[in-house]
Amino acid sequence: MILQLIRAKRRQVLIDINTQRDFLLAGGKACIRNHRRVLAHIRRVMAWARRRNIPVISTCDVYPNGNGNDDKSMIDYCLDGTEGQRKIHYTLLSDRISFPADGNTDLPRDMLRRYRQVILYKRCVDPFDEPRIDRLLSELRANEFIIIGTDVEGAVKATVLGLLQRGKKVTVVFDALGSHDKREADMALRKMEAKGAKLIETKRLAGISHLRLVGICDCESCRGINRKASVGTTEE
Repeated sequence: MILQLIRAKRRQVLIDINTQRDFLLAGGKACIRNHRRVLAHIRRVMAWARRRNIPVISTCDVYPNGNGNDDKSMIDYCLDGTEGQRKIHYTLLSDRISFPADGNTDLPRDMLRRYRQVILYKRCVDPFDEPRIDRLLSELRANEFIIIGTDVEGAVKATVLGLLQRGKKVTVVFDALGSHDKREADMALRKMEAKGAKLIETKRLAGISHLRLVGICDCESCRGINRKASVGTTEE
């Protein structure tokens, strides 16, 4: 019999998808094309969730580390034990629990009473292919599931459509989503909306913020923006 994870309905739950260094930093092995803008919006949404005590469910890719294997067909990003597989630091809450991608479905009965963030690792694009993630997202009762992360045309689309198929109300924060292919991402967003997802901007969820510095990416583009922002602050 499936355990009751939550007795009372939660108003909102934030689903944070693949906010990992390989996807969101310029030096990452699978960096999205719009990483600077997306990083700032993800940070704002995470700050909003902290302030409002919104529970966070995080899914993260993890793939076997070939240890030098030259097989080009192998996935070479988010490898187990690498820096690129780690989550961006401001997407982590101090009060958290994590579960490996091991094919099991076990979950503590009082998990979301004891922890504000649950991190679930997966070895696939679609989180519902992992039994533990499927169980949690299928059982979890909430008035609204809010989606951020990467990438729109892959894991984000699979997560949103899977939630909608299970009768969940889904809100997608579209400017806090990363993508590799703009055309494919636009098509994915249209499909999500057609299936019933609500699309909103970060400012509608978290208000207007002048946050420009995300304090993590050191690519030339981000360094240039940081320098301009610092000069502007000094002149003021």
